[in-house]
Amino acid sequence: MGLRRPSAPPREPLPGADPAETAAGDTRIGSWALALWVLLLTAAVVLLDVFTGTELPLIPLMVVLPALASVFCTVRQTTGVAVWVTLVVVGSRIALTGAFWDVAFVIGFTALASGLGVVACAARIRHANEVARLRSAAVALQRQILRPLPVVTRQVCAHGLYEPIEEDRFVGGDIYEVVQSPHGTRVIIGDVQGKGLPAIGVGFAALGAFREAAVREPDLTAVADAVEDAVVRHNGFSAETGETERFVTALLLGFDDGDRVQVVNCGHLPPRLLHGGTASAVALDRTSVPLGMAALGGEARTAERVGFPPGADLMVFTDGVTEARDADGAFYPFDERVGRWVGQEPDDLLDALRADLETFTGGVRRDDVAVLVLSRPPAGEKAAGSPGDAGTQQTQGPAT
Repeated sequence: MGLRRPSAPPREPLPGADPAETAAGDTRIGSWALALWVLLLTAAVVLLDVFTGTELPLIPLMVVLPALASVFCTVRQTTGVAVWVTLVVVGSRIALTGAFWDVAFVIGFTALASGLGVVACAARIRHANEVARLRSAAVALQRQILRPLPVVTRQVCAHGLYEPIEEDRFVGGDIYEVVQSPHGTRVIIGDVQGKGLPAIGVGFAALGAFREAAVREPDLTAVADAVEDAVVRHNGFSAETGETERFVTALLLGFDDGDRVQVVNCGHLPPRLLHGGTASAVALDRTSVPLGMAALGGEARTAERVGFPPGADLMVFTDGVTEARDADGAFYPFDERVGRWVGQEPDDLLDALRADLETFTGGVRRDDVAVLVLSRPPAGEKAAGSPGDAGTQQTQGPAT
């Protein structure tokens, strides 16, 4: 019985290497499978060449193999295919009698085409590595804008669904944040006017101001005013650079250990209370203008308190959910659908909502989607830390 050489374990990426960059240079076909296909194609071309005779030589057509290999294989594999093709063509042409310059031309053309295949493969992998590095940097930057969910604080466990309209980005025009502060847990969810990178810039300005003011300001209305000032300053800079000024509809919530939640509504959709097997819209009597438009409102923002009984969930969301449309243009029946899932775990509810939205819209999204389900955490899952520690947010896993 013969001895078998043990297969080599899979090669681990180097420490600090980006997985996307490492995958860019990986082969898409195994070496043994590649060798088998090359041998089969070579045999087929040689047999056809024998049957067609010298009037229609087919062996030179093998120069397409390195070009195909450059699309799917590594540089080493493409080089192996190129060398094999060159040897087969050279051997077949030398074995035939013919004009010297005809033979030399075929051999030279084969060598050139094979070399170009190897160069093309190297260029493809280099370009893929550059794209992977740029994407990795963009992902790292965008993850600093919106933290992964769920987030657990002393008063709130926040699960979420976030899907930007542009699939190649992790952040869109919708924003959210959960901050543990000495004054309780502060939450913001907002929708920046417009889409694209300018909208992300406004959202980042609003989030930065919220993170600072949520810890510093004892009043939730003062937090809203600080975010208002940040949006106005950003709009002033945008006007100087020729960009469009934008506003942000937002909902700010303040949680303590009681059974009521403080809310400041800045032109945003009211939350839904999920309790007792039903989903009901929370009635908000004091709705102010969106952030960035306080100068047009004429009235100071005010906060109001709404009920948040034990065992209830509070769902906040952006209009990417309520304004989703089907193929006939009908709006998504948000309240009707959410009412079916009341009582489920937040992650299960969000999974059901995502799948239902995908089915309803046929996979065609017209706006960013952001949803937070806010619930009281069990005593054993509350984030640890001192009351004045703003960094007591605890990330429990990847984004939902």
